[in-house]
Amino acid sequence: MSNVYEQEAKRRGKSNNLRPLRGLLPFLGSYKPQVFIALLALLTASAATLIIPIAVRRVLDHGFTGENAGLVDQYFAVMLAVVCLLAVGSAVRFYYVTWIGERVVADVRDALFRHLTLLTPSFYEVQKTGEVISRLTADTTQIKSAFSSTASIALRNIVMLAGALAMMIYTSPRLSGLAALAIPLIVLPLVLYGRKVRSLSRLAQDTLADSAAFAQERLSAISTVQSNTQEASTNQSFAAATRTAFDAAAKRTFARGVLTFLIIQVALGAIVGLLWFGARDVMAGRLSGGTLSQFVLYAVFAASSLGQLSEVYGEIQLAAGAAERISELLREEPGITSPAKPVEMPKPGKGLVSFRNVTFHYPTRPEANILDDLSFEARPGEVVAIVGPSGAGKTTIFALLQRFYDPQKGTISIDGVALPTADLTQMRNTIATVPQDPVIFSGSVAENIRFGRPGADMAEVEAAAVAARADGFIRALPQGYDTPLGERGVTLSGGQRQRVAIARAILRNAPILLLDEATSALDAESEQLIQQALETITQHRTTLVIAHRLATVRNANRILVLDQGKLVAQGTHGALIESNELYARLAKLQFTGPSA
Repeated sequence: MSNVYEQEAKRRGKSNNLRPLRGLLPFLGSYKPQVFIALLALLTASAATLIIPIAVRRVLDHGFTGENAGLVDQYFAVMLAVVCLLAVGSAVRFYYVTWIGERVVADVRDALFRHLTLLTPSFYEVQKTGEVISRLTADTTQIKSAFSSTASIALRNIVMLAGALAMMIYTSPRLSGLAALAIPLIVLPLVLYGRKVRSLSRLAQDTLADSAAFAQERLSAISTVQSNTQEASTNQSFAAATRTAFDAAAKRTFARGVLTFLIIQVALGAIVGLLWFGARDVMAGRLSGGTLSQFVLYAVFAASSLGQLSEVYGEIQLAAGAAERISELLREEPGITSPAKPVEMPKPGKGLVSFRNVTFHYPTRPEANILDDLSFEARPGEVVAIVGPSGAGKTTIFALLQRFYDPQKGTISIDGVALPTADLTQMRNTIATVPQDPVIFSGSVAENIRFGRPGADMAEVEAAAVAARADGFIRALPQGYDTPLGERGVTLSGGQRQRVAIARAILRNAPILLLDEATSALDAESEQLIQQALETITQHRTTLVIAHRLATVRNANRILVLDQGKLVAQGTHGALIESNELYARLAKLQFTGPSA
């Protein structure tokens, strides 16, 4: 498993900078006042800290004698005021930097989620949902640390380092020159090991996302795992993914530990050396004891700041790795978009559907055409059934009509407007869909029905449920329409979930209705009730029905027979029985009696 991620990291190439984090800087633009206050507080706290060594030098140089008692009192009073200023500045800096971090990450998550909702199904065919969720949650959490506490520490230490170095030069240029000799020894491991930490950080994030994706996939299908008695093998696979993630994290942590050791060893070793040189200058009379103390304090400030920067640099590298993964998603272009100047859809829509010479293959399967030169028309108010063996392209017609994909050849239009020229939202608002496997969300029954039209009032929701023959079982639930349905509607039977989905489509009240084997999960009695409801709601809209059970579409205005992506016949049930061998064979397999 780890080899896969290491190969992927090599394929991307080395990234030796923090450029991915720059892409997140525009999110700060909305919070300029807060950024200004945070920087002002940072400068205030740093200035207060840098004043303290000057006071220490003066006290040491003037001595603790009775003659200087008043002067000593003044110095300590000033130092107390400086401490208060330092406390206030630090508190304000901490609050605003942390607030900015939380706010920026919330905005990043919102922007990323909005972008993910625009990506077409073709993206999710090749991208694991768990991996995407990991980037939306774990990676943005890592960025939050960088923009809040880590950023606060980094900014404070950068200012402190710059101020301490300036004061070291002012205090003793000679000792400062000696200190400059140690800077390359400190910077070199920071740069070299920083690159390694960055690479290992990205690897750790990738492996963690993989284990999350595996867990989500298996837990969402837990009944399948248990019915096939694969709990043990699933646990072993997850444990292997976890071990891979741990190994990557351990390598990253070791690299950061080595980096911290090198920085602290070199920095503090340099301070000891400077103290030794300074002590010799004091003994030679070239430097006062107070001045040496002042210089050493500034050197300690600089070394401490540099040491902390080496630690937070690792955190920033982690955040840069996470930002790179997020940026990859944000750079992902939707395969389907609205044109810059869309053609207005007619209002109200009539529901005229037209396929003209449509040829299509899925992006992941370019070698096989699912539809081949398909042409048909569904006129307003018609019920058009689509039948054929599995793999004939029936469901693909629905996907193309909703413009989840664009065909490689041919034209699809609604009410005379070619789909690529229309606004996606306007176009999709003309369609209501009842899929074969309906999606039920974890909210209440009413919220699930209202998903078809969020602005609908309760009376409209109940009317849609009555039309879908769902009102009876809904009112029998513990809280009626306010009953929570659990994740994926686990508290409902298959037939109940399908009726909720039908109610959702009825509430949407679109001129085109797509039914993908909409009664497949219903018992005979419920199916009869739904058929009656569908006969009512299809009277004033164009309805396309995918059916495997031909009994459900015998009364359709027209039946389209598909085979290997081609339209091989169309007509009424009775006419097709007589004229089309494929349809007659399908009918014979399902019907008994004279009608077969």
